[in-house]
Amino acid sequence: NMEKYFHFTIGPVQSFVAQARRTRDFWAGSFLLSWLAGVAMLSVEKQKGKIKFPAVDENYLAWIEGNGSGEKPRQGGIPNRFQAEVEANFKPELVVENVNQAWKELADLVWDKDLNNQIKPEKAIISREIWDRQIKSFWEMNWVLTDETASDLLDRRKNWRNHFASEEPGVKCMMMVGWQELSGEPKPNREKLAAFWEPISAKIGLDLTEGEHLCAIAFVKRRFARHFKDLNKINDKKLQKSILRFHPHSKKSSDKSAVQIKGWKLETGIPSISYMAAVHWLETIIKKEETAKLDLLLEAAKKAKIDESEKQSDIACLKQACEKFNVDKKLIALDGSAFFISELENQPDKKLSAPMITALKNLETKPPSPFYAILMMDGDSLGSKMSIPENQEPISDALKDFTASVPEIVTQQCGFLVYAGGDDVLAILPLERAFACAIQIRERYQKCFQATENKDIANSTISAAVEFAHIKMPLTKILRDAHQLLDNVAKEGCGRDAIAVRVWKPGGRAIKWAMPWECALNDKRDRLILEEIAATFSKHNEKETGFSNSFFYKIREQFEFLYPQKHSQCTNLPKKGAKDEPILGDEQQLKLLATNYIAAGNNKIDLETAEKEIKPLLNQCRRYKRDADEPNKEKWKEPSGRIDVDGALLVRFLVGKGVETDD
Repeated sequence: NMEKYFHFTIGPVQSFVAQARRTRDFWAGSFLLSWLAGVAMLSVEKQKGKIKFPAVDENYLAWIEGNGSGEKPRQGGIPNRFQAEVEANFKPELVVENVNQAWKELADLVWDKDLNNQIKPEKAIISREIWDRQIKSFWEMNWVLTDETASDLLDRRKNWRNHFASEEPGVKCMMMVGWQELSGEPKPNREKLAAFWEPISAKIGLDLTEGEHLCAIAFVKRRFARHFKDLNKINDKKLQKSILRFHPHSKKSSDKSAVQIKGWKLETGIPSISYMAAVHWLETIIKKEETAKLDLLLEAAKKAKIDESEKQSDIACLKQACEKFNVDKKLIALDGSAFFISELENQPDKKLSAPMITALKNLETKPPSPFYAILMMDGDSLGSKMSIPENQEPISDALKDFTASVPEIVTQQCGFLVYAGGDDVLAILPLERAFACAIQIRERYQKCFQATENKDIANSTISAAVEFAHIKMPLTKILRDAHQLLDNVAKEGCGRDAIAVRVWKPGGRAIKWAMPWECALNDKRDRLILEEIAATFSKHNEKETGFSNSFFYKIREQFEFLYPQKHSQCTNLPKKGAKDEPILGDEQQLKLLATNYIAAGNNKIDLETAEKEIKPLLNQCRRYKRDADEPNKEKWKEPSGRIDVDGALLVRFLVGKGVETDD
């Protein structure tokens, strides 16, 4: 007797997930959002509703109620919005109430375990007031109950903003922008803040950095995973009161509307960004270095008192390498920053870190690159396809298959999956594996949609953003940019079904490159053409043939010569509306670069060979915008023939893995 459609969303998504000081905060935000969306789905099912989109992982929902089987969920996997078919007497307020109750229950657990006896009596009342205010007002839930299936109703509803966070007083949180930290100090005062936070830090150890002060939401993000297993069954009486507030006459039916909540043991070891940057290097030293040198490294780590803070970081390829080469797993448990000499040299106690520096310098393998990758992927234009009712079920089924297969791909590529749900993927990877991971996920996405008999959705595509970031860059900044890179550069700028890449060096953004997948991939579709160029260059470098360093290090000047900007006479700024036009045509550009290439030390080759080697690079530096209705990709090329040096600079970055002198 289904008569209505219920559309639901919970947020804020980006600001909650992306505001993170550590990878664990990043993972926690994603997990919590997914868990609360799961509570909302369960609440619908309790009222005999049926989730129509996305397809539900019933086992994930079963874990929320405490009766799941198999592997405990570790990643977020439930999208923050869904659509359900419900009966005429369905009560949306109960869904909102269940979610609020679950969140409050978890927050209370964190307060009781971590803060209750650590705050001095004179501060306890103020802190608890801040805590309750923030916990109560954070989530923004929007819903629509309608006779229609149209998925844009929810977006229209969200435009009538009725959730406004109150202006927060006092000193602000160091993770979540604009929220008051918990001490309630009106002005920054180092001594007073330390007096409040130091006893808490002494109790919870490494989960709070020295000098770090957080708001209630950030504190729950940081600490909930330690206590999640103790979350046990919401007290029905509490919920009964809430339900009766909305529906005074629903005493009998409401018993069944309350979602029972039970947590489970969560692995809290989430790899740090410095550890992810070192993964490929660690795998290499386990496979190639003499056992005696690795033993010396472990001894040095012991002398230097380096924590085994990555003990639970579950990177499959490292565990496999240790087993295969019979290496002590303590090596892959060491704090990620201990593998970077620059980090060790900055330690306050130089004598303590000296043995570790010596042991690292003693290795044959080059030092690790200080760059890691964040991969964000999202399906293209699924919203418009979803608005057609007969598309909804096949899309839902295809996404269910896709989501289920992502964890294995990320694991194989030595990465850590933060989130995979619906058509969204978020993962942290070693620099060396990011592109391979994105290509495999794209291939899997396409196969899942091609398997459906519905022609309208069989050719569905997915875009990717890859951020290569230096370990010194603030994580929040990189995460915020990943959304912008995906939406504005890969999708809008390249016409979707595209990949966009940004490199962040310690000074800020250094390189931006984007290309439709069709133009970026090699003929076998298993590798980026840019990666193949970089591999050729690396090989030539080792043998001192072919591409030479000097050609690449002067590449910016060469491109600027090909493409001078038009300047007005009075100022050094480009003229308004002036289009940059090349002073040379395509063929001449190629000849000039090939000549420079030979002059830069490749004098053993003729012009024809040089052109052959340079042409793929030049093509990867052109701008393309995909036109879904135009099968000829040559017609996607920007008419001005504009070329960007960033493609060549990205090759240079991939060759040196970011360890190079800047130009």
